[in-house]
Amino acid sequence: MRIGEGHPSLPRYFLIGGTFLLIAVGLLEVYSASTVHNLLTGKPELGTIERQAISAAIGIPIMVIAARLPVRFYRALAYPLLIVTLIMLMMVLALGEVSTGGNQNWLVFGPLTIQPSEFAKFALVLWGADLLARKEKRLASWDHLIVPLLPMAGLIIGLVMLGGDMGTSMIIGAIAFALLWIVGAPGRLFTILTGSAAGLATIAVLIRPSRVRRFTAFLDPASDPQGTGFQAMHSFSALSTGGWFGVGVGASREKWGSLPEAQTDFIFAIIGEELGLIGSLSVLALFALIGYAGVRIALRAQDTFVRLASGAVTAWLMVQVMINLGAVLGVLPIAGVPLPFVSYGGSSLLPSMAAIGMLISFARTSVGAPETGDGAAGRTDMLSTRAGAASSAVAGSGRPRPQAQRKEGRTT
Repeated sequence: MRIGEGHPSLPRYFLIGGTFLLIAVGLLEVYSASTVHNLLTGKPELGTIERQAISAAIGIPIMVIAARLPVRFYRALAYPLLIVTLIMLMMVLALGEVSTGGNQNWLVFGPLTIQPSEFAKFALVLWGADLLARKEKRLASWDHLIVPLLPMAGLIIGLVMLGGDMGTSMIIGAIAFALLWIVGAPGRLFTILTGSAAGLATIAVLIRPSRVRRFTAFLDPASDPQGTGFQAMHSFSALSTGGWFGVGVGASREKWGSLPEAQTDFIFAIIGEELGLIGSLSVLALFALIGYAGVRIALRAQDTFVRLASGAVTAWLMVQVMINLGAVLGVLPIAGVPLPFVSYGGSSLLPSMAAIGMLISFARTSVGAPETGDGAAGRTDMLSTRAGAASSAVAGSGRPRPQAQRKEGRTT
């Protein structure tokens, strides 16, 4: 089956089934890993899984409501959510909680702990998609293509980096790249941005000793197995112990204090140990279904905002999966990024579930009646400027042709 063919309801089924199965696996493995950690640290045995279950229970109605909202609501939400997110990111720098790793990522309101950088991903998706959809006819010009998208993305990344969270900054950068890719930005721009990003990332690593240690440990974890390579070596041990079918749920040995962050960033290592290769591949297959559904929704979308937002959300989730798994498998440096829907943390789970709900809404729109309001206006405008076969090509392609965009820029 080629992308774009098949039953039109498949994306919704894949999104719903994949998300809920991943959440179920996450709850099971967070329970398995966190009870031991809590016993060793003197915390309530079920405290972690209770908080994760509450987050999932809150996320389900959010996801259901998001799946019923029209496109115009998401476009109207873009600017308010961006402003609130920027304010919260600034509050983190002034009032934020400092984690044990030295990062300043959290806002604490009584019993409620929030990581605003997780919500910044969703905010950039909505705002960036709305911005580029409104400027669609002027994107042949580099100034309209870059400004204000890249300055705003840079501001968000800068605020997150000031808190010390380089992993989340990489994902936010990937969202901006995805938005530019989908609108057909020229290759020269990506060359410049990639070189600039690589240079800035190198500087960010060098100015912080803990990041230097993480990078050197990634190159050769066995050189210091009791120091900088400790986490990576125990992650490898957990994965190698699992075999084909795992040692059984709850039977992990690495979670007994050997593997740091077992219930968060390294939850996949516990999955590999307890559920084995078959369980690990099943988890990867569920992520693949979500990625396929997101790409298919983006390719089928006639509304420019829907196409951009769908592609950006898919890039966000899939890049986050790759960064997390890369660290667990030892092919990327440890970046402290949670595995979507699976790792412990409500601040990561809730925005991700809201984003999946939005994709389900877009999938419903693409197979149902035309959207009213801003969504319909954007689609009508796009179709009116692309006659005949050109209109069909844009609706069926995830990346519009740059030549077509330049032509529109001349006629505007």
